[in-house]
Amino acid sequence: MKAPILPPALRAALLLSALAASPLGPSPAAATDEALDLCAYKPAFMEEFDRLSVAPRVLNAARWISHTPWNGDFGDARFVDDAPAGPFSIKDGILHITARRDEAGKWRSGLLAASDGTGAGFGLRYGYFEARMRLPPGPGTWPAFWLGTKRPNTDKTPSIEIDVIEYYGHSDAAYSAALHVWYKGEDKKRTTNTVQKIPVLAGSLLDDFHTYGVRVTPETITYYLDRKPVWRRPTPPELDKPLFPLVNLALGSGFPIDRTPNPSVLLVDYVHVYAPDPEGRAARCPGH
Repeated sequence: MKAPILPPALRAALLLSALAASPLGPSPAAATDEALDLCAYKPAFMEEFDRLSVAPRVLNAARWISHTPWNGDFGDARFVDDAPAGPFSIKDGILHITARRDEAGKWRSGLLAASDGTGAGFGLRYGYFEARMRLPPGPGTWPAFWLGTKRPNTDKTPSIEIDVIEYYGHSDAAYSAALHVWYKGEDKKRTTNTVQKIPVLAGSLLDDFHTYGVRVTPETITYYLDRKPVWRRPTPPELDKPLFPLVNLALGSGFPIDRTPNPSVLLVDYVHVYAPDPEGRAARCPGH
């Protein structure tokens, strides 16, 4: 995904292999001893989607842009700008990102990024990042909540990508999470990923809203589902810049889209980011 994307056939093979091998519940690298304690954090970026502030490619006074900052859009649906008939709408404080076919039969959908190609926008190096979403049903859907490295496009130093969730609609009881370290040279790039299977009794990811989060510290990167830790990785030394959130509904990723529902809708209740602030714990959580 994103910058750059693996070949579709390779992505499909890797995912199918992981799904076949993944145990039910948290992976062996799950951080069961890292319960989330937001008392030690303060709000830093609180997008409630009461209104949408989005520009095409340069933020200016907007909060989001509708493309990746590096102009590296991906998938089998073209990401388009906000417009009256565009992919974004808000109802009762819920963002709807809609993928649909246009009059010519071409798929169109939406992406939001909180930083642009100049390096402007929101970013935080260490903190807790979370989105509350309800995923769309149907094969070929590919929604994601993820973090990119906030920097101008002229900066060619290594970058970090944290995929909090990538969901593939043909497999509605699991999702993928990943950590990428991107280098200009192919031989230095590193990727680790996991597939989280969802126990049947916990309900489908499609039936209700769930929270997908990641906590980034100088030592570890911990991934959460409904604020319960499911995976942990050591923080790579290349993480030396702020991270910014992105959320999107893409299609494909190497999987067919001939049976993808038209339209398909990703529902996003909020995107929240919290900054470390242990000194403020007593004021936020008296008695804890």
